[in-house]
Amino acid sequence: MVRIRLMRMGKKHRPFYRVVVADARAPRDGKFIEVLGYYDPIKEPPEIKIDEEKARAWLSKGAQPTSQARWVLRKAGVVVS
Repeated sequence: MVRIRLMRMGKKHRPFYRVVVADARAPRDGKFIEVLGYYDPIKEPPEIKIDEEKARAWLSKGAQPTSQARWVLRKAGVVVS
């Protein structure tokens, strides 16, 4: 199964996340298929940048977002049920 999920980047106590498409069996920070954007929770307000076209394409192909990725996609304006 293919998942849309957050991949942690950044330093200790300074998280930064990439929103990626990856196989569900791959490790959190391991191999991924494609980068859809990023989420920076430290900035005020939190910065979210997602390629909506790519995200919608992967969702239409059956990729399942994790709960946190679903929240980020909603905030970015990509419609996810």
